[in-house]
Amino acid sequence: MRQLYPLIEPFADGYLDVGGPHRLYYEQSGNPEGIPVVSLHGGPGSGCAPWQRCFFNPDRFHIILYDQRGAGKSQPQACLESNTTASLLADLEVLRRRLGLPRWIVFGGSWGATLALLYAQACPGPVISLVLRGVFLARRRDRAWFFGSEGVARLFPEAYGAFLEGLNADERSDPVMAYHRRLTGHDPGARHMAALAWHAWEEAIVSHTLETAGKANAPDPDVLVVRATIACHFARHDYFLGSDGALVDVEQLCKVPGVIVHGRRDLVCPLESAVTLHQAWPDATLVVLDHSGHPAAEPAIQDALIGAMETLAERVGAGP
Repeated sequence: MRQLYPLIEPFADGYLDVGGPHRLYYEQSGNPEGIPVVSLHGGPGSGCAPWQRCFFNPDRFHIILYDQRGAGKSQPQACLESNTTASLLADLEVLRRRLGLPRWIVFGGSWGATLALLYAQACPGPVISLVLRGVFLARRRDRAWFFGSEGVARLFPEAYGAFLEGLNADERSDPVMAYHRRLTGHDPGARHMAALAWHAWEEAIVSHTLETAGKANAPDPDVLVVRATIACHFARHDYFLGSDGALVDVEQLCKVPGVIVHGRRDLVCPLESAVTLHQAWPDATLVVLDHSGHPAAEPAIQDALIGAMETLAERVGAGP
């Protein structure tokens, strides 16, 4: 299988003012004359990480990573003011123009795939191609699957029980609302406890296919508060998309080529999401990996994503 490219350092980084209190951290690595590709992190609120540069051949690609509003190194951390899906999409265009890029490949997984889809529907012109992993359509049914008692909770009843344990009996029918109150409250201890419980539930589902599941070092509670606060904020508001989710103007995708990589064992975003997207966007290539789940860390998923980028590099050529 194809391996991740060696870790490289950015050749430039900085902050981008996008209005209100928000300043977004962004970085550039690889070949500044190469094919531009922007990588959209998941979460919402997870932030980008250095290893995410490694999906791209640094000789062929101009690699752009950035932290969405309130996430990672962006400022202010965990800020929910003017932090909506529409504002995140507008930020992408501000970033593209700041970098002077006429077009770019948009690469994203999970929530990053949601944003990539929405961006391509709203602004198909600048998109060379989409490369998506673990598609999250952000429909109300997807929220219910992950957080409700009749979804994936039926496969992980012990973990779901722990997720509800710190809530009052009358809060358990809507745990997202209950966690939102704790994560946005004034008690630091309650925020940390809520973030740890939120993370434990996510981790139980996300990492169930990984051999290292449950063996990682304990995460920084302050980082978890940032991630959980933003993730809960978006879930609380149905991702600012209503019941129908990310396929709001799907006919625009006919103007955009793409690759969808999805694991059959993905319990965060069941395969039905990718199949539904492919039915609406048949020009895309759907790659189903029978033995893979959700994380980008899985070898078969990495192999498929790197292969998709290699194919694009050959098709597009050495430069933008």
